[in-house]
Amino acid sequence: MRALVLAAAVAALAACGRTDAPPPEPAFLATDITGAPWGRDFRLTDHTGRVRTLADFRGKVVAMFFGYTHCPDVCPTTMSDFAMAIRELGADGEKVQVLFVTVDPERDTPELLARYVPSFNPSFLGMHADANTLAELAREFKVIYQKSSVKGPAEYLIDHSAGTYVFDPQGRLRLHIAYGTGPAAIARDLRMLLARD
Repeated sequence: MRALVLAAAVAALAACGRTDAPPPEPAFLATDITGAPWGRDFRLTDHTGRVRTLADFRGKVVAMFFGYTHCPDVCPTTMSDFAMAIRELGADGEKVQVLFVTVDPERDTPELLARYVPSFNPSFLGMHADANTLAELAREFKVIYQKSSVKGPAEYLIDHSAGTYVFDPQGRLRLHIAYGTGPAAIARDLRMLLARD
């Protein structure tokens, strides 16, 4: 009887050490927010005048950043980092759509967005909405923004959330990429999402 118990114990230990189980999926460098009950969709007008929702980009990884064209540092840095990440992806870069959502609808006209946003990459889209729609969208995506350093009606800065939200090709919110992550890390995470499509 003791021999049978010992044999069963050895077999159980051997099973624990088996290596035929699939290895765990590698972790993202960005914050994984898969399953978040917010940030589910949007309805915005792009700088060409076309109304867009998340469904329009099905099959692509979508990176969504909230900023404004008069931003002195965070916004141009983020757009530049994503432009470099897209170049690093090579042909796969065509499977990524970057959206720049303005939090400054007073100054960021479609014409200004059309000049500013594609200057980083021709495929990038500037997105805008009226103030009420923007406020609702900001609540949905947990984004904050407010005017600061106000010197006049058209002369001010905007303090705003600085991260980028990323959806996978099936339209599921997956990642929050912090400001300053850098092009190489961004490209790595985007590549991982594309590989899981």
